[in-house]
Amino acid sequence: MNLLNFSKANCKNCYKCLRTCQVKAVKIQNDQAGIVEDRCIGCGQCLVICPQDARNIKSDLEDVKSAIKQNKRVIASIAPSFAGAFDLKAEGSLVSALKVLGFNIVEETAVGAEVVAQLYDKAIKSHKEKNLFTTCCPSANYLIDTYYPSLTKYLIPVVSPMLAHGKMLKQSYGYDSYVVFIGPCTAKKIEAVSFQHEGTIDAVLTFEELTKWILEEELDMNTLQPQEFDAAVGMNGQAYPLIGGVLDSFDNSPSYEKLRVHGIAECMEALKSIEEGSLEGVCVEFNVCAGGCINGPGMPKSEKDFYKRQKRVKKYISEKSKCISKPRSMPTGLDFSKVFIPRPLEKHLASDYELKEILEGMGKHEAADELNCGGCGYNTCREKAQAVYEGMAEMSMCLPFMRGKAENITNVIYENTPNIIMFIDDKLNVTEMNPIAQNIFGVKEDFIKNRPISIIMDEEPFRTVRDSKKSLLAQRVSYPNYGVVLLENILYLKKENVILAIMSNITNEEKQRDELKRVKENAIDAAERVIEKQMRVAQEIASLLGETTAETKITLTKLKKIALQETGE
Repeated sequence: MNLLNFSKANCKNCYKCLRTCQVKAVKIQNDQAGIVEDRCIGCGQCLVICPQDARNIKSDLEDVKSAIKQNKRVIASIAPSFAGAFDLKAEGSLVSALKVLGFNIVEETAVGAEVVAQLYDKAIKSHKEKNLFTTCCPSANYLIDTYYPSLTKYLIPVVSPMLAHGKMLKQSYGYDSYVVFIGPCTAKKIEAVSFQHEGTIDAVLTFEELTKWILEEELDMNTLQPQEFDAAVGMNGQAYPLIGGVLDSFDNSPSYEKLRVHGIAECMEALKSIEEGSLEGVCVEFNVCAGGCINGPGMPKSEKDFYKRQKRVKKYISEKSKCISKPRSMPTGLDFSKVFIPRPLEKHLASDYELKEILEGMGKHEAADELNCGGCGYNTCREKAQAVYEGMAEMSMCLPFMRGKAENITNVIYENTPNIIMFIDDKLNVTEMNPIAQNIFGVKEDFIKNRPISIIMDEEPFRTVRDSKKSLLAQRVSYPNYGVVLLENILYLKKENVILAIMSNITNEEKQRDELKRVKENAIDAAERVIEKQMRVAQEIASLLGETTAETKITLTKLKKIALQETGE
């Protein structure tokens, strides 16, 4: 269904999402994070923590707008944590804003919470199970169904306040009504499309999405005339977003000890204790969001202060209690039951040999190499190796290993390159010098380190680079005292505020060039001598040819005269 996932982003290998995900439902492939739906409990914490803000949460906002344009009867069910989500002078201003946006009816989800409270009260008095779990938090329910399936039987078989209210709204205003739940929870988007309750909730908006919509419409809620909600709410449903609010909404029973657990890690710890049998006889209110629903992932980004949100909700509840209505009577003709089905996660464990191979591929050849630093998001190196085996992680995610590998390659290059490499600080002191530089300049790094570059060479080019903050490239410089000719690149590294000198030893090339020059000069001299000689020979030949031609002409003239005389006679 892919309701929650990461959008394509420039992942920086921080693995915050994976470290935050207690159930490890985040898969890293080709340096891109993705959520594996079968493992996800919909808490949305990984999306909130992402520094790239690579959140891709399916939004029903356009569907809601479309329903309003089609003149459907659009009804809003507002989660009771709304008082913490919006800084309002009067809570009724939100009702006014929603009606300006096009909602026909606006009620609090606390109406449904009242019914759920009554059903919980009935369940706790009639159930014979060793333990009971409240079921208002869908993420907690998914956590139990998937990762603690043997405990599913302790989930009270009652729908959440959202679903209870949705059923009531459909019954009251017509089953063709378009019901929109608005709250701080991303898991509600998953719960709303559950096959058991299809059609109960038509759309889910987070408070963050509602804030975006209000801003788009340029509404200032505090300038609107406050309006009352379209249904009165009893006290029992108001405190659900606060820690303990669910348990406090129904009567206590001596059969069970009430236990309030919030935060995913804390929920898992409590569930493990119950699974192992060390914790029994409890009625547990589970909430995966630390601090309760007022700390949900769908809260507006502008409302970051948890304690400020908590204070506003408590104030709203306190003021509401002064004019509270009587508890709502149980609606008739509606089924508020829910069947929780275990969906255990199937995992194939790698053999010891397969784990060993993966660990060695990450540079973990012995137990001492397993740092268990958690940098990759997994608690131990073996847990990470198992994730690699399952295709959930990549070997390259081991930061110490990759850093060591990169440093090793860098060191090999630094130690063995034929080029001179030096780092010079802003005071023109040498901070590092590789072996080839030490060899050419005849100094040890221990001697030259943190001492002026002028000890071994002219500092003027370095001073020029430092002052101008512009690099000098391909400068040919001869150092007769060292017997070398260098091609110098002196680079200014702005972020590090250091000068990097990379110099190529072109002494042999220069010798070869000089030798080639001498060969060319000798060849030119030889060619000139040959040409001069040829010119002399040509001149001599020309001279001889000239004399012979003259003699021949005289002889022929004489012969001609003789021939003419004979003819005349």
